[in-house]
Parts: sequence; structure tokens; C-alpha cells
Amino acid sequence: MNFLESVNHKIWKTSTITTSDILWYGWWVMDLKHIRNFSIIAHIDHGKSTLADRMLEVTHTVEVRKMKEQVLDSMELERERGITIKMQPVRMEHEYHGTRYVLNLIDTPGHIDFSYEVSRAMKAVEGAILLVDATQGVQAQTLSVLAMAREAGLVIIPAVSKVDSPIARTDEVKEEVAKLLNISSSEVLEVSGKTGQGVPEILSAIIEQVPAPVSDNGGAGPFRALVFDFGYSSHKGVIVYVRVLDGSVSKNDALTFAQADEKFGALGVGIFHPDMTDTNEISAGEIGYILTGVKKPGIASVGDTILEQRSKLPALSGYMKPRPVVWASVYPESADDFTLLKQSLEILRLSDSSLSFEEEQSGVLGKGFRCGFLGMLHMEIVTERLRREFNLELIVTTPSITYEVEVKNGKRDIVYSPHLFPDYGVVTKVFESWAKVTIITPPDYVSPIMTLLYDHEAVVGHMELFGDNRTTIEIEMPLRELMRNFFDNLKSVSSGFASLAYEIMGMRSADVVRLDILVAEEIVPAFSKVVSRRRVEKEAEEMVEKLHGILPKQLFTVKIQGQALGRIISSRTISAMKKDVTGYLYGGDISRKKKLWEKQKRGKKKLKAQGSVDIPHEVFLKMVKGGE
Repeated sequence: MNFLESVNHKIWKTSTITTSDILWYGWWVMDLKHIRNFSIIAHIDHGKSTLADRMLEVTHTVEVRKMKEQVLDSMELERERGITIKMQPVRMEHEYHGTRYVLNLIDTPGHIDFSYEVSRAMKAVEGAILLVDATQGVQAQTLSVLAMAREAGLVIIPAVSKVDSPIARTDEVKEEVAKLLNISSSEVLEVSGKTGQGVPEILSAIIEQVPAPVSDNGGAGPFRALVFDFGYSSHKGVIVYVRVLDGSVSKNDALTFAQADEKFGALGVGIFHPDMTDTNEISAGEIGYILTGVKKPGIASVGDTILEQRSKLPALSGYMKPRPVVWASVYPESADDFTLLKQSLEILRLSDSSLSFEEEQSGVLGKGFRCGFLGMLHMEIVTERLRREFNLELIVTTPSITYEVEVKNGKRDIVYSPHLFPDYGVVTKVFESWAKVTIITPPDYVSPIMTLLYDHEAVVGHMELFGDNRTTIEIEMPLRELMRNFFDNLKSVSSGFASLAYEIMGMRSADVVRLDILVAEEIVPAFSKVVSRRRVEKEAEEMVEKLHGILPKQLFTVKIQGQALGRIISSRTISAMKKDVTGYLYGGDISRKKKLWEKQKRGKKKLKAQGSVDIPHEVFLKMVKGGE
């Protein structure tokens, strides 16, 4: 009996085979050396998902008749927007020089907000395809993801995409990539996700250049796996996506989350092919999933280690939990939907570790949640999913960031809601997050971009020419200013040609104040903002003017005021609604009309002294909704 026959005999007769240097894939046995784990990294819309589709076709992972665009982008919202939001791993099988290989791909998001998703994907693979659009060239996010890949020690396979496009600058872009990596342009592959050109060469390069996974114990020993993502099923609970580092895991194995100290039994294990496919086991070097049955939020976390319950192995030094960058309040338009909103957020939290939320109460908008997001796009995606998947009508307030505020008694508080920002008179110091930003732009747009940077309080650092017709600008700026429509403004002043990437730095001293809006001399908390001291008057004028234009008239005059720095800095008055109280009188003594006018005047004065303004719901929507 040869080796393969003896292995299969052992599997089928005794099920006691150990997985030291072999893996079981349902019907065939593979050497650990024939596994390749890799990722695709690129700037947004550079063709990652389309290339992944062609790989699935070439390796016959998905039948042609079942193919649809962006197979790995499982959300309808992803396919609509043409971006990757949620990572979807996939296992492919490919024959090369007579040997069968398993290729585990993690397709990664390309937008700035999801850079954390990219970083954790890199911890689960040994190599990465660096994809650059032949029509656009190297972009800011290209530099960002490349730096992350290098830091993770990955083997880089460079390729230019969309080479079939009539506006492709293939040779020029290959030279850019070659200079970036300090290699020959002949080493940069050419590929078209649309036509399939170059895909076989990409697969060959993966097999030749990406190293096989390595285990400290050669794949043997106690089971240990790294959680790089997770999903949720109402029937099966949390489904963890893992990279197996040592040993193997099968259904019914007793396991534990090392850092969360939560025990569970594996309800099943499997691989992504590309849908979840149950297998007998997943082993060292492999990427797969484990059904945990856990239905409590907050138990599974990215970067945790899964071990056997009896194992004495330490938890891996893993990933940091993502820190919210943007905060916004989310309220149901109908108060009756509060419970549904809470349940919906809890469900999303089970499959989105970067979403955070806590309950809050607004005197005007009712009960809702203060939610933390990775960025503006992440906020849009989460709120859109709440609307689509749970049929919720929502009010989403203007986003803000977190501040550290020190007051006169020496106490330092974390403030992430503008109306909770302390009064001007008691604040001694304020600290805010800063961001390191890289901008790549054609030289013609440097001048208007510099003007924009000044307006957004940026500190310009290094500038240099990149390639034949590109300038790289390194800057640092307050995160608050980055969130103030900076990306949209950058695209506007550069005619859409500039790109940016950023990473969060530490906290720095900030010169900011709270701006309150008063209606009939009463502060409306929902309208409060934290703004730069130098912009506070302009912001106040804009908000007061906007509210003046949409607030309905009352039976008495109403003052709308902007207050900051302990004083009123902007004011407008809405005149009282006029009612003709003498219309029914015809002729006669004018004194009768004068008496009615005086009575009306006294009534309006009394209303002004006693009454408060009832701000209509639609006015609040127009004032507090983000982006309006």
C-alpha cells in the first residue's frame, strides 16, 4: 500500500490521521507546500473585484453560467456602488506544471475608511498582488496599502489593470510601479479583469513567488487559529473567519476565544468555495470558517486567538480593535421604531467589529444612538444597510469627532457629542486627533490645493515630483478638518484628478469652541457644533441664515442667534405672522381699529414673553442631517 492509499485508508477507516504536513480537502490529500495564501490590494476602483471574478472563472471555482459581477462582494450595496465593503475570502484550486495547488484569496476593500480591513487581511496571508489602474496610475491609497503590505512582510506581485482600455497608459504606469518598488518594468504584470488577459500569468506568479504557509510546529500540535473577520447567522450564531496556524479543527471540537475567555463547541467547519462549504476539517496553513453557535454580541473580535479548551498556548499578539473616527447620532423617525433600531444595530455589530454605539436621549428627537464609524463612507454604508435590511426610516445628524477637554478643576473628559462640550468659561485645554495625509495630484493643481490646505488648517510637509506628471504632498491636519468635506473639496479643486490617503495620528492641542444656536433665546442642543475659533463667526452666520430661511413664522417675533465665546456673534429676527384683525370692519370710527391693533400687539408681546417656539420636525431634519 503506497503513502496516498495508506492515508486515505486511515481517514476512512479510523479517522485518526494527524495533519502535520498534509491537508484533507474532501476527496484528495495535499502537501502543505502546495498552499498559497494571498490578497489583492489597490486604490478604490482599480479593478480588484473584477480581477477576482476572472480568477474564479479561470480556476473553475464558479461555473460560467453562475457568474455575476463582483462575486466576492456579497452585499447588493457593494455591487451597486462598485466597491468592496465586507471582505469575502475564497478558496480556488489550480493545476500548475502537473501539480494541484490551493489558492486562498482574500479580496480587500479599497476605500480609505476600510484600511483596517486591509491590514487584518494581510495578517492572514503571505503575499499580495499590488494592482494599479493603467488609466489612473499610482494613487495615494496605493502608497498606503503598499506600506502596510511591506510592514506585514508580504511578497509583492505588481500588476497594472485595465490594460484593454483605450485610454490606458500601460507602459507609463508600469514605469511608475517599477520605480515605486525599485524593480524593472518587465517584472510588472499586465492584466485585464474585463477580458481575462494576463490572469493565467497572475496565477502562475502567485504559485512561483508567494511562499507556502509556515507553522512553528510544521502544522502539527494543538490547534491554534487567528480570527481575521467574522459574520453572523441567526441560526448558527457568530461565524469566525480564521487562518489556521497550527493543528486542525473539526466539528464538535471544544474551543475557546483566548482573549474573550469564551468557550464554545464547533458546530461545523469549512472553506469558502466561494460560498461557505462544510468540510471534515480545516488545518494548518488554511483559511476557513468555524461555526461557533455564539449569539452574544461582543464575544468575537478581530485579532483574537481560537485555541483548544485544554490548550496552554498563549493568545497571539494580534490586532488592535478599530477606533471610531467619526461619530453621529442616529434616531428613528418614528419613536415606535426605537427597539427595532436597537436590535438592528446589535445584529450589524455581530458582523462589523468596527461599529460602536450607545443609547442617548434628545429632548427634540427622542431616543436614539450615538454611533462610532471608521469614516464617512462607513457611516453611509451602515445607515443605508439599516434602511434597506431592516426597513427603518432614520434621522442621522451631522458627524463629529472625539475631543479630550480639560476644565478648570483639572478634570479631563472625553467628549464625542457637541452639545456636551463644556462651556467656554470653564475650558482650559482641548485636544483633538490629527491625521497624516498623503495627496497625489497633477502639478497644475498644486496651487489651488495649497489654498484649500490653508483653509483646512493643514501643515504642509514634504513635496516631491512623482513619476513624469505627478506631485506628492505630505501634510498633517486636524481630523476635524479632514471630516469637513475635505475629500469632496479636494476633488473639486483638482477636477477629480487628486487622490488622498490618511492615517490617524495622536492627539494635539486644539483651538476650538462650542457654537450654540438659540431660538427665542433658548439653546437647541441638536444644533450645537464644535468649530475652529477662527471659523466660528462664519459658521454661526451660515447656520443662523439657514435656520432663518426654513423656520416658519410664529405669532410673535423670534430671534435666531449664534452664540460662542460667551457672547452672541450672529443674529437674525423672524418677523411675527401678520393677521388682519380688522378685516371684518367696514367704515366707522378709526378708534375701533386702533383698539384691536393694540390688543393684538399686547397679545403678541405676552406670547413672546411666555411662549417657546415649536420647531417643526422637518426643520430639524434639514438642520441636523449630515451632508445637508
